[in-house]
Amino acid sequence: MSDGIRVMWMRGGTSKGGYFIAEDLPTETAVRDAFLLRIMGSPDERQIDGMGGADPLTSKVAVVQKSERDGVDVDYLFLQVFVDQALVSDAQNCGNILAGVGPFAIERALVAAGDGETKVTIYMENTGQIAVATVQTPEGVPIYLGDARIDGVPGTAAPIPLEFRDTAGSSCGALLPTGNAVDIINGVPCTLIDNGMPCIIMKASDVGATGYESRDELDAADDLKARIEAIRLAAGERMNLGDVTEKSVPKMMLVAPPRNGGAITVRSFIPHRAHASVGVLAAVTVATAALIDGTPVVEVADVPAGSSKTLSVEHPTGETTCVMEVDTTGNVTSAAMLRTARKLMDGEIFA
Repeated sequence: MSDGIRVMWMRGGTSKGGYFIAEDLPTETAVRDAFLLRIMGSPDERQIDGMGGADPLTSKVAVVQKSERDGVDVDYLFLQVFVDQALVSDAQNCGNILAGVGPFAIERALVAAGDGETKVTIYMENTGQIAVATVQTPEGVPIYLGDARIDGVPGTAAPIPLEFRDTAGSSCGALLPTGNAVDIINGVPCTLIDNGMPCIIMKASDVGATGYESRDELDAADDLKARIEAIRLAAGERMNLGDVTEKSVPKMMLVAPPRNGGAITVRSFIPHRAHASVGVLAAVTVATAALIDGTPVVEVADVPAGSSKTLSVEHPTGETTCVMEVDTTGNVTSAAMLRTARKLMDGEIFA
């Protein structure tokens, strides 16, 4: 493809990638995916011949278009471009890249900005769920400088609160696809759960880890990774995801008691490499499991009282705070969290 295609490169939360208007990309899926692999430089561990950053967290794409759905501003399709495989997956959401969708939609005039702040209602095509992003727009223009801080990103930026609606069972059909708070898989008690991100959650100690390892230590732990991958493959069918051998979901979550005043410590695999922090919707899903009696998370979590619960999910580079609302029966009714984003580049990209 000799002609350039317009793209905005953005950091969204603790991820980074290319943001495209849907009509600017090829309509045929195979052609589109070949283009995205080419611009990212995949498959290649260094992604040297493309814009990818040699990491799953920096090899991501948002495809955005004005929505025709009632009460929705834009539709957002997330695509994970694999680093070392010729594979583009739409099997999951990405709540970090989601953080950039609101400002991007305003920048591209898909949404009219208000004076002060602008709420952008986003339909997540991957799972059919809705999120609302609040973007700072003084004088009708998105700003990226501000005082909000999120762990995993240096410095500060303008806050972008994200509220998630009706995310339970978004990929698996039910919050607990097996109907159980705990299932024993390969001798390990696991919670199979989906509140916006399909996850398999287990105590780190049950698979020979501490839960406090660094990312590099986890990536070097071949025996541990083989053990949890066997669990992942065995759980795929139970989670209504089919054969997950070549899929990016479910994610694997190892939990341990908090060490820094939070509610829970997590080490996340996405699914074959350790995450430098934790995904937004994965954090929401782990926090949800901390509120369900009988899960491995409950055994190690420190959960505050009250119907509005602020749960700090500790991870290798800091923490992610989830604000969970529960009803009188203990069911989670909404989840929200703070993210930030930054526009890095706006122009054309060539394949």
